[in-house]
Amino acid sequence: MRILGIESTAHTFAASTIDENEIYTDEKDMYEPEEGGIHPREAAEHHYQKAQEIISKGLKGEIDAIAFSQGPGIPQCLDTGAVAARTLAQKHDVTLIGVNHCVAHIEIGKRTTEAERPTTLYLSGGNSQVIAEKNNEYRVIGETLDIALGNAVDKLARTMGYPHPGGPEIEKLAEETDEILEITYPVKGMDFSFSGITTELQKRVGKVDDAIIANTFQEHSYSATVEALERAMSQTDSDEALLTGGVAMNSRLREMVKTMCEQRNAQAYFPPKQYCMDNAAMIAERGLKKAKRKEFTDLKDSKIKRNWRPDRIEV
Repeated sequence: MRILGIESTAHTFAASTIDENEIYTDEKDMYEPEEGGIHPREAAEHHYQKAQEIISKGLKGEIDAIAFSQGPGIPQCLDTGAVAARTLAQKHDVTLIGVNHCVAHIEIGKRTTEAERPTTLYLSGGNSQVIAEKNNEYRVIGETLDIALGNAVDKLARTMGYPHPGGPEIEKLAEETDEILEITYPVKGMDFSFSGITTELQKRVGKVDDAIIANTFQEHSYSATVEALERAMSQTDSDEALLTGGVAMNSRLREMVKTMCEQRNAQAYFPPKQYCMDNAAMIAERGLKKAKRKEFTDLKDSKIKRNWRPDRIEV
């Protein structure tokens, strides 16, 4: 069975064709704002302008269904992908499959690693969650109480004068020093909070070296998420950890997860970086699993779900 996946959740418009044996294409184009963070209307316009080109490159061979990001995400961006998916489904006379973006990150992680039933630390610009499997359902064990980690990174980077996305700049700066400021530790039981640490460090910009601010942010915020992941693994008796989402490309975060797993005699899994960031192969992969179960989406049920949580979704 061959599936075309379409991703349009936030800054990336992407298309990918896969089947059980191969990822044939993985095409994407990212919206980059001239200043500030993501502007929803501008991002949606970018997706609209790039959709035909990216889909033409991403569509390979005869397809059996079209999977698309139905949520969660930025409504204007989700709408662009949903409209493209509906149009193509009618053109090719194939069925639609609405996919949860968060779950798709886990599914591509399983496909591209040896993870079977991992506890997942999913960190991106729009979501930050610890997700486990229970009774054949995905369950959110812990999550951010305010803003997502990737959003916090970008906010701090903008205050420091660096462009979006800010993650690569923060990582590069943090490598320049081992010095860390004493500030609030952002873990609260199984959950974490990033608005406080971000505001606290924003007030230090211009007064403290950028490298120290960046390293402080990474060490405190990343440690908090890994601590929550470890607690979740203990609670679920898990010996597999999967790190995914755009923030998962950070080398220091990967090192922390690997060290924690080694201490627990557990296995850490990291998808290739191209599949950590938003991509359409993950949407197609989740669509493929749903297609095998004949879980298709009627046209009348294909409206976007901007706040669609991964909780209680069948594995």
